[in-house]
Amino acid sequence: MGASTTMTIRVTPDLKEKLGRLAQSTRRSSSFLAVEAVEAYVNRELQIIEGIQQGLADMHAGRVIPHDEAMAEARQIIAEARQAKTA
Repeated sequence: MGASTTMTIRVTPDLKEKLGRLAQSTRRSSSFLAVEAVEAYVNRELQIIEGIQQGLADMHAGRVIPHDEAMAEARQIIAEARQAKTA
């Protein structure tokens, strides 16, 4: 682990108690588990935001296909999958 800094957050007593139980059960510190949870959340949310931004950039650049074409392709894929399943 590289350099770190301190951040204070407020949690409910119930959440603090649950985190304490989890820490005890996993033999990890509450701080370690909190950092893991925040990191997972931040990474997931950033991926979502970056995906949306990329989609908007694609839309503005004209890298899109009409809805009807996308739906026709999806229906074809579904039909082929059903056909392969019954074969």
